[in-house]
Amino acid sequence: MTDDASRASNPAGHPMDTVLQRIFEDPTVTLAGERKMIADAGTRVTQKAAVQPPSRPVARPADRLVELAGTAELFHTPDGIAFADVTVGGQRETGDRETGLSETGHRETGHRETWAVRGRGFGRWLARRYLAAEGRAPAAEAVHEAARTLKVAALAGSCERAVHLRIGAAQDRLYLDLGDADWRAVEIDATGWRIVDDPPLRFRRPPHLRALPAPEAGNSIDSLRGLLNVRSDEDLVTVAAWALAALRERGPYPVLVLAGEQGSAKSTCSAMLRALIDPGAARLRALPRDERELLAACQDNHVLAFDNLSAVPPWAADALCRLVSGGGFAPGPGGADGTAGLIGVARPVILNGIVDLVARPDLADRALLVTLPGIAATARRPEAELWAAFEAERPRLIGALLTAVAEGMRRRPETQLSGLPRMADFALWATACETALWPAGTFQATYAGNLAGAANDLFEADPVATALFGFLDARDRWEGTATDLLSALARSAGPDVRDWPGNARAFAGRLRQLAGALRSRLEIEVSFLRQPTTRVRLIRVTRKRPPWDLLSGRAGNDDRARPRAASIQPDRKP
Repeated sequence: MTDDASRASNPAGHPMDTVLQRIFEDPTVTLAGERKMIADAGTRVTQKAAVQPPSRPVARPADRLVELAGTAELFHTPDGIAFADVTVGGQRETGDRETGLSETGHRETGHRETWAVRGRGFGRWLARRYLAAEGRAPAAEAVHEAARTLKVAALAGSCERAVHLRIGAAQDRLYLDLGDADWRAVEIDATGWRIVDDPPLRFRRPPHLRALPAPEAGNSIDSLRGLLNVRSDEDLVTVAAWALAALRERGPYPVLVLAGEQGSAKSTCSAMLRALIDPGAARLRALPRDERELLAACQDNHVLAFDNLSAVPPWAADALCRLVSGGGFAPGPGGADGTAGLIGVARPVILNGIVDLVARPDLADRALLVTLPGIAATARRPEAELWAAFEAERPRLIGALLTAVAEGMRRRPETQLSGLPRMADFALWATACETALWPAGTFQATYAGNLAGAANDLFEADPVATALFGFLDARDRWEGTATDLLSALARSAGPDVRDWPGNARAFAGRLRQLAGALRSRLEIEVSFLRQPTTRVRLIRVTRKRPPWDLLSGRAGNDDRARPRAASIQPDRKP
């Protein structure tokens, strides 16, 4: 289309176009008239421009998203992760944040949610605000660009706060995130527990996290027996003690190891115990292939439950010992909610399998062992029926555990033990909590028997320990080189023993692994020293009593001599 045709078809365009069109079509207009008409049109354009300022340019979607995020309160964690507090279900005003009042004096409605700025939850919140304001959804790249900008702003000029996963602590209070749509939490202190709508701590919500039911008051966990296939009093005390430890905000945590024949409900027991503390979309998971995958699992879970293990590799045993104790890891991959990999972390752990999974002394010292009995065909229940019964009991079971936690917070400052085990903090905590569930002393007796049983299993499965016991049956003390002791033990062990150390160095390393358990369980002291003049490395082994007597319970009335003979019969409260 030519310029003339365009102007003819659009006479209502610019005012100057209208004047020129009239001059072109009217042959009677003189030259002076043309000049006057053009001057008048210019005057009208100038006057109109002075009255109507130019319209604002349309903002880029990313810039508009940043503008809409102005209602969010940005902050960052001590390790440099950007987060945002947003109000959902109401509008956050710019009024007095100390009193929670807006400029109009009305209290804010809705609830606070906390999301990682680079995570999917915050991105969805931004997209919803953009849709409400602009009537269309923003492009994914615009959301990502806005999140990058907000992350820089959060790291540059915002305050610093800690963000917790499921459980946190502040000012002598514990907080358990319920994970529900209203972002409520349970507040626990020495006086009891209560549900709060606006907890002072910030919790993050990985995508797979699932809600806990609102707990109900209760002071009995006896219904766990049938649900978890836990029949003896000792095993009930053991799994409850693990759960009480898992409700703390810090480690060290014990490793709960569930063993039993095929079909003894090990997986169901693991899943239900996790569902009491930290339910997720996937109830259980396989053991990770390496430390990097293990750290990724820690990022998004408070409780780690590993299912159907046939063995615990050496790397995993070492990593689990660090994990439950809060040891350090190399930086790992980020979590599913956009947070970065953790370096120092402690998590409660559950392992289950048919075979004996604890073959390392350091893991045995941190483990609670429970063997589930077989289930007769006539006693089996459909899985849907079993889980329905569990869901009906779960609010009261959680309430009973929370009541015990409050009891532990009240009694912990005054709780003392005559002798502290390897997991001293766990033992003191469980002892402080126990009077809400059982008579005083129940846990200590159960834990001593559990540790002794684990040590017995470890010694009986280790050919070096077995050979050493036979060697010390005839002597109270021996000193010499690792080569000499290895040769002496090899003669009694025989030529066909599996997993026998191939040289003196490997043998000395095995003895170092066993030394702590030998000292604490069987009163066998293994010392490593050097000969003063020749500087030759020596091993000295001394014992107070024959080790087989301690293992078989032939040492008179000493309780330590009968690790499997203790019978715990707690008087359960109704």
